[in-house]
Amino acid sequence: MLRPLRRLWRPPRRAAATGPGRRLLLSTPIFYANGPPHIGHLYSALLADALHRHHRLRGAGPGRLSTGTDEHGLKIQQAAAAAGTTPPELCDRVSRLFHQALTHAAVSFTDFTRTSEPRHQRAVRHFWGALRDGGALYKGSYEGWYCTPEECFLPESQVAERRDAQGRPCKVSLETGHQVHWTKEENYMFRLSAFQDQLRKWLQDNPQAISPQPFYQRVLHWLEEDLPDLSVSRESSRLQWGIPVPSDSTQTIYVWVDALVNYLSVVGYPETHGEWWPAVHHVVGKDILKFHAVYWPALLMAAGLAPPERILVHSHWTVRGQKMSKSLGNVIDPFACTGQYTVDGFRYFLLRQGVPERDCDYYDEKVVKVVNSELADALGGLLNRSTALSINPSNTYPCFSESCFPKVLDYRETKGMGRASAEDYEFVASVASLPLQVANYFEGFQIYKALECITLCVRQTNSFFQRHRPWKLNRKDPAEQLWLDTIIHVTLECLRVYGTLLQPVIPHIADRLLSRLAVEPEERGLSSLTFLARYNGKSCPFEGRQLGPDTGILFHRLEKSRQPQIETKKL
Repeated sequence: MLRPLRRLWRPPRRAAATGPGRRLLLSTPIFYANGPPHIGHLYSALLADALHRHHRLRGAGPGRLSTGTDEHGLKIQQAAAAAGTTPPELCDRVSRLFHQALTHAAVSFTDFTRTSEPRHQRAVRHFWGALRDGGALYKGSYEGWYCTPEECFLPESQVAERRDAQGRPCKVSLETGHQVHWTKEENYMFRLSAFQDQLRKWLQDNPQAISPQPFYQRVLHWLEEDLPDLSVSRESSRLQWGIPVPSDSTQTIYVWVDALVNYLSVVGYPETHGEWWPAVHHVVGKDILKFHAVYWPALLMAAGLAPPERILVHSHWTVRGQKMSKSLGNVIDPFACTGQYTVDGFRYFLLRQGVPERDCDYYDEKVVKVVNSELADALGGLLNRSTALSINPSNTYPCFSESCFPKVLDYRETKGMGRASAEDYEFVASVASLPLQVANYFEGFQIYKALECITLCVRQTNSFFQRHRPWKLNRKDPAEQLWLDTIIHVTLECLRVYGTLLQPVIPHIADRLLSRLAVEPEERGLSSLTFLARYNGKSCPFEGRQLGPDTGILFHRLEKSRQPQIETKKL
């Protein structure tokens, strides 16, 4: 007989705080420790990292970025046996690889959680107790198609019949193609069905809870279908490598319940989590959407906690049109890629080309083309040309002339009003609006669109510089010198804006660019970012300032890779 639910979550009367001083936890999934990292893992981490860096640069309040490794479950148990080692030894090696890969890629995580840690296991046991005490668990017989690689049961509708490598008939997951096996166990069940209406209301009241929109609609669709109760434990005889169910050593807590609680354990659950929860944004791949957007919010509600504020979902990377797969030998190694294309070059490529709503395709030639065109040629070339001693022999941030570039109400009425053309006014207006555009795209989880806007403005600045040919102007003519200084001033102001806005994506290149322009660390925040202050009748703190040291080419052009960056790391 089912115990009645004692605790039902109620939405808070007041919305979560926004604006300055607001805390925010960004999280990646914790990555499964049965194999080394690939670019799909890195993409998740870079999306979260860019959002975290952007939050910090806005001065919006305290922020944290959590990541880590998911170290329990049948897959780990089997992978360790296949590698001739123990689960703890395998997890130590793989977790170290993930920590190294993320650190090497300049992911600015503040917390790295391992589910084998005592602090996490303590949080899981407490969370289980909250579910049990609230009447959300019961013991029952469960049978169905179990997929070990995905660590979950699948309904009949998600299973198809195929033939294995030996030609024998077998059942596989429709979504992933992984083989499934019929399993019957006595497990603890979570009363997921009891939360269907609450989940639906939560999403209807919070249309930004899941982004992008297609994934929000997908979850709403799931919630219109039957939502069967969820098996949340496995028999210990089948699964030893995990956290035992409190007071029942015959059962092991289901790996996904264990893993999801990392978002609470990292903020001090059960004692101090209230300082951060629920001001949390989860960045997850579309393959784990149901776990994060259906199971996790329901589990939280059952434990008396609010769902996370936002779930930001991204799609996958294919390789030359094919899904990444060990069997195909096309798994891309992030260590090799950052070595070949530089850390910032590869960060830029993934965030510039990755579109969360759809799968994106990787191939080496595309990386070289994008990075050379946009970082080496457009951005680096612009900095090099505008700071060259032949153009700017004083090596200073020159003065802006209001007589050459007067402020106008309608840029179409500029004839006889200075040296700037209508096209120049249009270009300056585009750059002036860029910081707000970029902020909105980051808020909307469209980092690729933010980079697209920046790239367009960089091209416009190059056109402005080329159009007026400052190298042709006569410095001995005072009027020409004023216009020359104004051209360089406008160009450097644009570069300062681009360098500031690009810090979350390419931190090393942005730092070199801003240092070359003599922009001090305390002048690099987003909240105080201004553009062409003199054009608006205000003083410019950079005017007349000596530029920073010339450290050479901002970004060296990449050579075409001679071989694909295939994963070779051994466990």
